[in-house]
Amino acid sequence: MLFYIKTLLVFTAACVISFDTIAQPNAVPKPRHSFVVIAHRGAHVSYPENTLEAYQQAINIGADYVEIDLRTTKDSVLVSMHDGSVNRMTSGQGQIKDMVLTDLKQLMIKSNGSQVKGVYRIPTFEEILKLCKNRIYIYIDFKDASVAQTMKVLKQYEMENQVIVYINSLAQLQEWKRIAPNMPLMLSLPKSAVNAAGFKAFVQQYVPSLLDGEWMDYNEEILNAASQQGIPVWPDIQSKDEDQQWPKAISKGFKGLQTDQPEALIKFLQAKGLR
Repeated sequence: MLFYIKTLLVFTAACVISFDTIAQPNAVPKPRHSFVVIAHRGAHVSYPENTLEAYQQAINIGADYVEIDLRTTKDSVLVSMHDGSVNRMTSGQGQIKDMVLTDLKQLMIKSNGSQVKGVYRIPTFEEILKLCKNRIYIYIDFKDASVAQTMKVLKQYEMENQVIVYINSLAQLQEWKRIAPNMPLMLSLPKSAVNAAGFKAFVQQYVPSLLDGEWMDYNEEILNAASQQGIPVWPDIQSKDEDQQWPKAISKGFKGLQTDQPEALIKFLQAKGLR
């Protein structure tokens, strides 16, 4: 999940950007723990990714956020699936945008290596909100959906203050800021932000509330600049050997990580007295 805004950030060494002139980021949901654990597509070690069961397991183990992937069906229903097609994860074939909900609900989600076998279905956004309300925050990876419709459903369930939204394009960013100006939006660190000056230019132009991206892309200078501006940095660390990377990532000063192994990461943090 990498978002690189295709606009050149121009600055010179003589240009000094003060944080005093930069718009302030929107407030994020109040953290429940000192170190934030984001369950990538739910706790999918145990259950198939992006299922209600995987989200429920993320709640059970005490994760702070569950990450979902928001898409829209042909009949304009919001659902969660990472891929644009159902091919990899289900018994069917086709694009979500070309299928109606009743057809999607007939599909069986594959276990694909998850520990608990069973019958799993594609969840709707409303089902996810009902499950998660006041139990776990939601990290919305905004894949292919309507901002207005998303906000309508969030307001219906009174959950506007229990989510953050990951942005995948400049058009999405502009639409979210127009329709929901108070929503905390997460961006990935662009390649232009290699030092404090580049970071300040990026923040001044796009005003992210949180930052994501690959954890190895962040250096001390960038992390200090983010801290100065009050922008949380919760990067991705998902990989087959991510547990070997946790100590180094934590030593950098991150206060949150998005992980494929939320239960193991929580136990690791607890053992280190960090949670």
